[in-house]
Amino acid sequence: MSGIAGIIRFDGAPVEPGSVEEMTSAMSHRGSDGIHHWVKGSVALGQCMLCTTPESLEEKQPLTNEDETLVLVMDGRVDNWEELRKELLGRGTRLRDRSDAELVLRSYGTWGRDCLAHIDGDFALVIWDARSRTAFCARDRMGNKPFNYHWDGTALAFSSELHAILRLPWVKQELNEGMLAEFLAAEWHSRDETFWSGVLRLVAAHRMEVGEQGPRPEQYWEPDLFAELPFTKDEEYIDCYRDIFRDAVRRMSRSHRTVAFEVSGGLDSSALFCMAEHLRRSGELPVPGIDGYTLAFQDGSAADDLVHARKVGSHLGVPLHEVQPASMDGSWYASEARSKRGFPGYPNGVMSHTLYRMAARAESRVLMNGGGGDEWLSGSRAYYREELSLRNWGALAECLRNDGRAYGVRQTAVWFCRHVVFDSLAPVAQNGVRHLLGRGGNAGARPESWLSIRMRNAISSRRTISRAADRRPLARAGQHALVNLLEDAHGQLAAELTECDCAEKGLELRRPLRTQGIVQFAFSTPERIRSRGDLNKHAHRMALHGIVPQAVLDRRSKADFSVIFRAHLDREAETIVDTIPRKRPGLVDGVGVTRLFGTYRRHSQLGWPMWALWGIYGCDKFLDGTVENSPPGEAQGQWTSGSS
Repeated sequence: MSGIAGIIRFDGAPVEPGSVEEMTSAMSHRGSDGIHHWVKGSVALGQCMLCTTPESLEEKQPLTNEDETLVLVMDGRVDNWEELRKELLGRGTRLRDRSDAELVLRSYGTWGRDCLAHIDGDFALVIWDARSRTAFCARDRMGNKPFNYHWDGTALAFSSELHAILRLPWVKQELNEGMLAEFLAAEWHSRDETFWSGVLRLVAAHRMEVGEQGPRPEQYWEPDLFAELPFTKDEEYIDCYRDIFRDAVRRMSRSHRTVAFEVSGGLDSSALFCMAEHLRRSGELPVPGIDGYTLAFQDGSAADDLVHARKVGSHLGVPLHEVQPASMDGSWYASEARSKRGFPGYPNGVMSHTLYRMAARAESRVLMNGGGGDEWLSGSRAYYREELSLRNWGALAECLRNDGRAYGVRQTAVWFCRHVVFDSLAPVAQNGVRHLLGRGGNAGARPESWLSIRMRNAISSRRTISRAADRRPLARAGQHALVNLLEDAHGQLAAELTECDCAEKGLELRRPLRTQGIVQFAFSTPERIRSRGDLNKHAHRMALHGIVPQAVLDRRSKADFSVIFRAHLDREAETIVDTIPRKRPGLVDGVGVTRLFGTYRRHSQLGWPMWALWGIYGCDKFLDGTVENSPPGEAQGQWTSGSS
């Protein structure tokens, strides 16, 4: 893990002295093992180093080739390091050390812009190619490493954290009201924007070449929607998944220090820790040791999963470190927004800060968690439509029997009609059915009634653009939900917030369930393999028999962290319902916010009012920090009292 930053001028002018140093200084927490720079005329690159693998101890960045025509800065890790090293050596490439950075630089020297097809791992990187006077930028397939950039017509500035870019005096600090509207409406559309106009994020699985004509981003990877696994039996799918999962845990555990695992007691994080311990005992884990950490909530809380976490520790004979969850007040969120110049985060993410700090104090450099499991291991009842379209009558009958036993014939019939009949209708017809059934509203709150007219117009515009996006052809019915997950704008934002939280504590976050292999397996697998009756994540559960304690494998429930949200929202009710609407009439409507809060209180099963209310609260904290830190005349007073 590290941080990268740079300034490349394409007008030939030299980079102003001290500029890139100012950027890396803003991210000094990413550079526990040193901060280094490479400056030559119109190019200035910087890297903050945190060594997390044995090979990274040999790494020096910025890294150049022999004649300095190529210069690399990378925040990343190559997970197929064994295969890539062998491939390069087989082509006669000279490797000067064992570092991942050397593998990446030599890969670009060998294959050029097509090098990413040979590299698997988490990375955000820039290679300055002096021969063509272009910057080659790339982000890993799942967007596990952040990459922010700004182009002003003549200069590219980039960094791992956006506030480093805002340190540069020529970057205008203009608020992006479209992104504000997305957070306020709890409806996210943009995958590349930030709260700041002109400061963008490179989208996951995209590369970008930058020359005199400016950035040219393009997608370099997506799952193969039509790839089929050559299996006819469920057991074959399960064996395949076990191999993919095992390999992901092995590769991503590589470290020269003890690796910390977040073990919530849920199925996904427990599986990671149990598989890692299984591999460690068999001598297959490239790490000196592993430690498990779990949050200890108060007894009786819906978020309390301690009893299941302890079952994992007991099963392995390994005690877990039990950590009190963090709970921050409003001043902390304001400080966070001020320092990061962005959204201050969510309570269910912030609760793990004490766990991160304890792992860092134990001198771990890597934290593994189960992020991605709910998305990529789960299936859906689209299996009805899938099996029907393939005329797999036996499989369809089995799906109906499993659901009938678990939920009853009536509920099964409802689901069958929903996923076979309703999902086959055109969108206009679906809306008509919803209207007839009285399900077109939002449980008593008019859609976006809590937004000001200005913000309502902004989110409406975004929605129109999003609906106009092209939809690719799908191989199976269940892939629709998977494509939505892959393009989930808010999921990506949340992942970036967690990565930055860990980096601030000196940890590299690794998520084995957010990898190319796991995602491709989901796209290539029938829904019935991943979901069966009341047993979701079916293949995952079956593959881990004997490794994960049976009591955890048999769980049908999971901890409910919405109670963490609700505790904060209830505590800040007066601020949200009264203070913020009076303070920011350009953002929200007071009557609408009151109605929204009432919907939140009356309908605890609904998730969207909770997210919208926290969006209001977080945006207020962000704007407080923005006004306080912005130069005169910039980003000030647009949504405060008296504005329209």
